[in-house]
Amino acid sequence: MNKIHSFHIPVMGIGFTIDSPIKVAHLGIDSVISLVDDILIEKIRKMYSEKFELPYKEITEKVEDFRAKRITSYLNLVNELVDKNFEALKNVTNEKSEALKTYLNLLPSNSSLLAEYKSLVQKKGFHVSEIKQWASQHLKKGSIDVNIMTKVDKDNYVKDEQLPVEFNDAHAALRGFAKSDLEASVVLSAGMNPRLYAYMSEFDDFYPNAQGEFKKKIILKVSDYRSALIQGKFLAKKGLWVSEYRIESGLNCGGHAFATDGYLLGPVLAEFKENREELRTTIEAVIVKELEQQGREIPPSALQFNVSAQGGVGTNEEHEFLLNEYELDAIGWGTPFLLVPEASTVDRDTLNQLAQANEDDLYLSDISPLGIPFNNLKNNTKDLEKELNISKGRPGSACPKKFVALNKEFKEKGICTASREYQHLKLEELDSQDLSELEYKKQYNKIIEKSCTCVGLGTSALLAYNLETRTEGAGVSICPGPNMAYYSKVMSLKNMVDHIYGRDNMLNSKYRPNLFIKELHIYIDYLINKINDVKESMTKKDEKYLFNFIKNLSQGVAYYQGLFQKVQTSFYSIKVEVSNELHKAENILEILRLEVESAVIKLEASKVLA
Repeated sequence: MNKIHSFHIPVMGIGFTIDSPIKVAHLGIDSVISLVDDILIEKIRKMYSEKFELPYKEITEKVEDFRAKRITSYLNLVNELVDKNFEALKNVTNEKSEALKTYLNLLPSNSSLLAEYKSLVQKKGFHVSEIKQWASQHLKKGSIDVNIMTKVDKDNYVKDEQLPVEFNDAHAALRGFAKSDLEASVVLSAGMNPRLYAYMSEFDDFYPNAQGEFKKKIILKVSDYRSALIQGKFLAKKGLWVSEYRIESGLNCGGHAFATDGYLLGPVLAEFKENREELRTTIEAVIVKELEQQGREIPPSALQFNVSAQGGVGTNEEHEFLLNEYELDAIGWGTPFLLVPEASTVDRDTLNQLAQANEDDLYLSDISPLGIPFNNLKNNTKDLEKELNISKGRPGSACPKKFVALNKEFKEKGICTASREYQHLKLEELDSQDLSELEYKKQYNKIIEKSCTCVGLGTSALLAYNLETRTEGAGVSICPGPNMAYYSKVMSLKNMVDHIYGRDNMLNSKYRPNLFIKELHIYIDYLINKINDVKESMTKKDEKYLFNFIKNLSQGVAYYQGLFQKVQTSFYSIKVEVSNELHKAENILEILRLEVESAVIKLEASKVLA
């Protein structure tokens, strides 16, 4: 499970990392492909097949199980191209072999692999045959991992006949991955889908062989320890082992933001560190029992898993601190890689928008049809397209792909809440209600705010490669995290990797708070909005939620106060500043607690008077 690098590139949007492994896997860097959009995947497969003069036969929607087959075919192509690049890299021909040089120059300065190479050259000189043999034995390629949003699992139909559940979108994506040639991991995000997890147990590649090795591994993206324990045990009862728990900040991240109930990243990581072995042994006991019952191979030695973290990391100091303080195996760096064309795929105009983005341009929105807070960039072209439709009196999207057509208020087949069809029906329903002007406007804005992200998040890749967008249109959605405000230029892969490892500094001159403090600020803003939403009509459920949220944030602040007092070398230059910020946060949380109390008393009094 040892990795060449101490970072990975997480999935970004639908298209921004669609071909990242082709760009970086031969250099030892792990990255993740989204499996949401099989239409985009088929277009990219055709493009790369033509580019490298490989056989290509279109998989149309008339082909049975076309979604899974498109995904399998694309992943096999990616695997083939990465292997070719990697074999060429190891096929050293002279002292100036550029690919090998690039691979080695990207390694962390303290890499044992780099030290081995230098030692070999120092002792024996650069002999092509020996270097080639050494490279063949020691170099590793990065993993070609995939991401499935578990809740994006739309039912599918042939005419009016609903297909069996295994043809649902997430199920078909999983099957596409499971049947591919890859030896890699599937990252499961967006929460638990029991039917999908049960379906995974039908594929032998997810089970250990006699040596305890897995051809296909499972990574769970979680935002707290409890979720990891529940999901890990559920999978273990199916005989499935989680090989990595990928902990993501609830709000200080890109894409969809799965806010916790006020649990901050630091305390969550501390809980994982404290309970890591208990988590391992608890789940291992469950899986071993299940494997025995199924008559499958029992691993000869204790099963292990990795723990990584991601969300808002922006400096080498933060990177190293997280690795060391919480005994992590890797750190995910997402948002800054949007500015690295050698690693991600973003069209030129969107690249320029990202490079110019300030803190005020990056915000947590309600545009996602999934109903989950979504990190957004102001004035992205998909939102401008949405506003133009609204101004014409025709709110909503044409919904050409229907990947998130999950709402069943009006149709059993489901409609996307960003679609023109849904918004028309919802606005008709709204018109029939006897609402005040203020309440009507509030509900109206909630309906028309939704944007067609399942198309917009993939279009950038099509534009970047000059592929036709007749179906999709030219509008691009983009979902950077708040960290984007602190990077202001397009970077090379070496620029970015050197920044991660402390050999370069790619931050702009804007003030950038420590990642823990930034996340705390975002959570407090989120809490304030929640209070404002419900304070005039607060229920017992709201009251319980808000007090619990404030309590958890307060405990997080106390944890950070202790942490920053304890650390000796890390963050030394900002200790006073952090202490002041934490003290301010304490005061704000106390004010917010009193505000909630006051709202509760006011509502109780109004009930008595009524």
